[in-house]
Amino acid sequence: MKSQIKTSIHPDKDKAGAKAADLGARLIRDAIRKRGHAKIIVATGASQFETLCHLVAAKGIDWTRVTAFHLDEYVGMPITHPASFRKYLWERFVSRLPLPLAAFHYINGEGDPAAECRRIGALIRKHQIDVCFAGIGENGHLAFNDPPANFHTTAPYLVVNLDNACRKQQMGEGWFTSLRHVPSQAISMSIRQIMKSSAILCTVPDSRKAEAVRDCLGGEVTQQHPASILQTHPSCWCFLDKSSASLL
Repeated sequence: MKSQIKTSIHPDKDKAGAKAADLGARLIRDAIRKRGHAKIIVATGASQFETLCHLVAAKGIDWTRVTAFHLDEYVGMPITHPASFRKYLWERFVSRLPLPLAAFHYINGEGDPAAECRRIGALIRKHQIDVCFAGIGENGHLAFNDPPANFHTTAPYLVVNLDNACRKQQMGEGWFTSLRHVPSQAISMSIRQIMKSSAILCTVPDSRKAEAVRDCLGGEVTQQHPASILQTHPSCWCFLDKSSASLL
């Protein structure tokens, strides 16, 4: 099977993020123009810094017509923790928008995680997602779906166990002071729910992602390289910098 991913390589991570944000903003404006509203999924992590910075500055978006969903969150993580993805999204996205969103559906990992999966899963089932902003992990994960990822569950969200490679990445990015502080579980949007999005925009910078980019964009589609499933999506774009594309 020939990959359907549209890949572009940029001189650095800022330009890659700017291009992802430009396309995302255009797709959001198109959805609002056609249907009066847009539904998006917003990712987190160091790979999304530049994309979100440019997206919040995009012109011509009526954010009051945009509903956003949260991609993943650690189980048991208080919102005050530096690694909280709710905190990340508030600081880097929601609070920086020129107008308030119609809604932002955060994942709360502090209570019963199975109940939270059911709650937010029931919400997202009501919406067709126009744009999913995402990244690819060092182990090839998509959201927190570590290998071997579940390609088959129809649940929109699920509780997942984080493998050591994923946990080491979170520590390496500076979110935690030691590996023992990195949670072992998270609530993640499922692979099939991500793949329901009309468009998926992946920003994947840095040399530490080069092997994952090679395996997921150029290798076979397999649960051992979760983001490889993106090869089957008809409207998926991947924005790389020279470092992350170095093994292609």
